[in-house]
Amino acid sequence: MLRLTWVQPEDLLGHELRQAALDGREPSRIAERWRSAGGEEAPPRAGASTQQASRYLRTLAEDLLDELADLPSRLKDDEPTDLDRIKSLCPDWPAAPAATATAPPALTTPPAPTRYEAAWLGRAVGCLLGKPVEKLPLEAIRRLAGATGNWPLTTYFTARGVPADLLAAHPWNRRSAATSLAENIDGMPEDDDLNYPLLGLLLLQRHGRAFTTTDVARLWLDELPAGRTFTAERIAYRNLLTGIEPPHTARHRNPFREWIGALIRADVHGWTNPGDPAAAAEQAHRDATLTHTANGVYAAMFTAAVIAQAATATGPDAVHTCLRTGLTVIPPNSRLARALHHAVELARTHDDFDTVVDALHVTHAPSHHWVHAVPNTALIAAALTHANGEFTGSICRAVSGGWDTDSVGATAGSIAALLAGSPAALPDRWTAPLKNRLATSVAGFNGTGFDALANLTHELTSSEATRP
Repeated sequence: MLRLTWVQPEDLLGHELRQAALDGREPSRIAERWRSAGGEEAPPRAGASTQQASRYLRTLAEDLLDELADLPSRLKDDEPTDLDRIKSLCPDWPAAPAATATAPPALTTPPAPTRYEAAWLGRAVGCLLGKPVEKLPLEAIRRLAGATGNWPLTTYFTARGVPADLLAAHPWNRRSAATSLAENIDGMPEDDDLNYPLLGLLLLQRHGRAFTTTDVARLWLDELPAGRTFTAERIAYRNLLTGIEPPHTARHRNPFREWIGALIRADVHGWTNPGDPAAAAEQAHRDATLTHTANGVYAAMFTAAVIAQAATATGPDAVHTCLRTGLTVIPPNSRLARALHHAVELARTHDDFDTVVDALHVTHAPSHHWVHAVPNTALIAAALTHANGEFTGSICRAVSGGWDTDSVGATAGSIAALLAGSPAALPDRWTAPLKNRLATSVAGFNGTGFDALANLTHELTSSEATRP
């Protein structure tokens, strides 16, 4: 029996009930109808339940998904998705860099290719560090690392020395262990956290920075295998194939619209707008609204703005300036903004990062799925703050916080490595196993080196073709 993940109505309904409660709607009466009919809760970790629902339950789930979408939200004024409304709520929205007599705004002095190489490597390393423990609960991550003397985290996970009973109770991520444990790493294996930046490069090559959300959709249909999409991206892909157009692709029966998928697509928008966080955020918004709304979009805009600032930032406090800049492009009364302020304050207050993580989990874990953008973005900000942007400290703290470990590690690694400035600034124990080789199903990029990706990113940043 084929049980597809992230698309079956009976599995989506439980996620939508949870999402409705988060975004200011009152779903209790609909939830009671679902449970009274025999409907199950959403699968807690995986993307599909094990048993096929009856035709009645599947039809009921579809109807209830539509009813939930029609419920009014008390948060709609504080959490819009429309860009103009977002900007109207941001009193400190960044000004565009001034043009000079000889140069257009932004892009005046793009970062050197080596800085982009560091960013690509940092993204890959952070992702690889988190891959074996993705989906595992926090306590399992701590015990698995501690069993090999790797807690607090300082290097890649290993199965060597882990007791058999511990591995039986908390097995590694089955898709990733064969390629991401220390003893198995042989180049960077494929991951959606690297596939999407590659697609971002293709997007800018073909359409420039004036691309539309529809251009993103066409690119996906041409270049992204459906089986390589997950959560909100898979729903949007399905919606496109049924004739639904953007931005409705992000809303129709999509309970994952505030999850982390848009955030992991944001790096290229920041890299190619160095020193211009507003342009980076606007670019990320056009990408994100194919699949996400509200806080899912804000997470992408925040990340793109942080990265754009980091691309030209220097100095011992640079990471804190970057994070403050990221906050200027999201609505200040949004759930994400509140979560970020809380996370940064925790990181500033506590010397022990485990204490920070425990507090974040107490705040977010009861109400959020482990892939939701709000807790994961908060964890990234806390890790970068606590480590002061230092590379190893940032990725290890991010992954040690649990939730979507490969994605938070990737984004923290991208930002911290960009601040580090060059591949030489990243420890060899992290980068050498990657062998300057990336595996991917994105056509034309399989086996590409990170140095080549850096050169391409630099060319796109410098090129007139990518300018508005």
